[in-house]
Parts: sequence; structure tokens; C-alpha cells
Amino acid sequence: MVKLVLLRHGESIANQQNTYTGWSDVVLTAHGKAQAAEAGSKIAAIGILFDHVHTSVLSRAIMTAYIVQDKIGQNYLPITKSWRLNERHYGALRGINKDLTRKLFGPDQVASWRRSFYAHPPLLAHPSRSRRYHQYPATIIPRGESLAEASERLLPYWTAELAPRLMAGKNQLIVAHGSTLRALVKYMENISDAGINKVEIGNAQPIIYTLDNHLKILKKQTL
Repeated sequence: MVKLVLLRHGESIANQQNTYTGWSDVVLTAHGKAQAAEAGSKIAAIGILFDHVHTSVLSRAIMTAYIVQDKIGQNYLPITKSWRLNERHYGALRGINKDLTRKLFGPDQVASWRRSFYAHPPLLAHPSRSRRYHQYPATIIPRGESLAEASERLLPYWTAELAPRLMAGKNQLIVAHGSTLRALVKYMENISDAGINKVEIGNAQPIIYTLDNHLKILKKQTL
């Protein structure tokens, strides 16, 4: 048996302000840092020894991972930061208050953009590329993504980086974002395209999977 722990970052400034974020880089609030520390303490109480940590290239996830590693006393672990674990790109909605978008576009349209698998937000006219992506082809930068599109760029990371380590019996910790973790949960649990609408990943709430050597889920626990 092997353990896989999924953790969404703690509260960010954008969470606090109720704005769309996506690939925009925002930091944790003081409350978000406290949430990350509490999540780390909960994981520490279970006593899981990890072999590797995976996170996105966005500060809110990276800082959460660092805080958790400190709390579980496993700062020495190797950590891989990948754009494939980034939050879903919210396109032209980035930086806009979510309540305002409900007034502008209607609650049904906003609910579709946020929760459905295939709906994508209004696209940016031009993709915005920061220095952290200069090592990659420009084609990786989206103008906006549906959850399905985010899943497409996430799953190669599962195949290449996560599944082999898990099948070798190595416990893994993923600290990422609500949408990409929803996509991973959908894949692991074989949730339907319609069913994923009901799945929510809370800030800093560890989800612990116990898997067999074929990566079949034996147990799922949310702390």
C-alpha cells in the first residue's frame, strides 16, 4: 500500500477578495498561512513519511508546501514545481470579483464557467507570459481553460511523475489548486463529466488516498 496526499493551498489574497486568479501569482493571507500550518499538523499526526513533494510554479501553492514540510519535519524532501499543476487559467476573468461577474453575465453562466467540465471562460486577447515560463515553449501559455483543458495538461504529469513513484511504493504529497486537484480526483475516482460539478476541494484540507500497487483506491480520508 502507498499514500497519496492532495492538498489545496491555504487562503490567498484572491480568495480573501473573492476574485478569479488562475495563473496570476498571489500570496497567502495570514489566515492562509495558519491554515497551511494546521494542515501540516494534521498530516504530522498521522505520521506519513513522504518521498517527494509536488507543487505548481505559483507562490500560494509553493508557500503552502514549504509550511507543510516544516510542520511535518520533512524539509529535506525533494520538491518538484511544475506548470502542469498550476490552477486552471481563468482567461479574461482574472482579477475580477466573482460577485461582479454574476451581475455582468448572470449566475447560471458563471456557475457553468466555474463548475462544469467543458465550459471555458472568456479568453484573453493575448496570453500573458512571465519569467517563470521562459524555459518552456510559448505554446504552453493558455488564453483561458476549461476544466477539461486543464485536465489534459495535468494528466501527463500523473503518468510521468506521479504514477511511477506511487507504483514503486513511494508516498507522495501534492500541494496544488482547487481546479487541478478536482481534475485529478475526477481521473482517480472515475467521476463523470457531469458529476465533477458537485466536487469541491476546500482550502488546506488534506485528502489522503491509500492505494494498492495497481493504484486502485483502497481508502479515502479527508482531514
